[in-house]
Amino acid sequence: MTVDASPSSPPGAGGLPGRDPVVGFIGLGDQGLPMALAIARAGFALHVWARRPASLERLSSASGNGPDGPARATVHPTPAALAAACDIIAVCVSTDDDLLSLLGDGIAGSGGLLAGARPGTIVVNHGTGTPAGSRHLAEVCAAAGVGYVDAPVSGGRPAAEARSLTVLAGGADEAVERCRAVFASFAGHIVPMGPVGSGQTAKLFNNVLLSLNQAAIGEVVRLASAGGTDPDRLVEALRAGSGSSRALTLLGEMVNPATVRHLAAVEDLDVDLFASAMDEAGLDAGAVVARAHEGARGLPALVDSLPLTAAGRPPRTTESAGGFSSLDPKQREERS
Repeated sequence: MTVDASPSSPPGAGGLPGRDPVVGFIGLGDQGLPMALAIARAGFALHVWARRPASLERLSSASGNGPDGPARATVHPTPAALAAACDIIAVCVSTDDDLLSLLGDGIAGSGGLLAGARPGTIVVNHGTGTPAGSRHLAEVCAAAGVGYVDAPVSGGRPAAEARSLTVLAGGADEAVERCRAVFASFAGHIVPMGPVGSGQTAKLFNNVLLSLNQAAIGEVVRLASAGGTDPDRLVEALRAGSGSSRALTLLGEMVNPATVRHLAAVEDLDVDLFASAMDEAGLDAGAVVARAHEGARGLPALVDSLPLTAAGRPPRTTESAGGFSSLDPKQREERS
């Protein structure tokens, strides 16, 4: 990654007919960093701002020799300076309040995104929030003549690195379409969900379903273990059967002993967001919320109960007329 301190293209050049949009990116974290790299490597002029120098250092050093060659980004001193150079501003931060703070009050000199953004610019929210939060953010942007799309992503860092994220987009059809080529640089699926807020609704249903699946897996593994079935072998068998799910395949991949406690806490917060969204919609989701909390909070115990799977070393099995073979001798030693 080559990082410049001065603009690599005139402000707004990407907004001209027939020109690729100039893209700004804020939120160079675990998931945002590979998304930003993918945007740059797809040929878009990338502009960045980060609160912490360490984020820019990671950007500078990350994957400089990628399959598409080194990427390039222009660093700006404030969000307003970034916004003045861009047609689309992608933001991947933790909460709706974080994005609201970045937008600022639109007053010149305040340093916020809206102080620098030109009319017609689109702000894209890749974080997870509530539908009501997105509608409020869209209203704040609209007051400054700026468009807004809520486009949370699913798949986590592995999918971001593989450029196979799923984008769940909520916003005006024209705004979503203007962003499509940018989304395609890091996504395998782009799903327009409807008006502003509908992307967040879809993401919250996605997240709560993951937690529900994890609750079911935890219950099955506990029952199997109590009955004498090897839980690691069972999970390996289930992954190959009709009972498989993404929640199963994530075990030992994104969900592992080093990440599970952080992921469980994030999932638990997402369930709270889902509960808030259902309350706002006047829907009774109490039973679903309780079960999803069980799945999120029980995730560390599930990982602890699957030592081989969680470590990315599933039982080595062979097929025979009688089904799976026993663990090989080394793995029997590890389990004893």
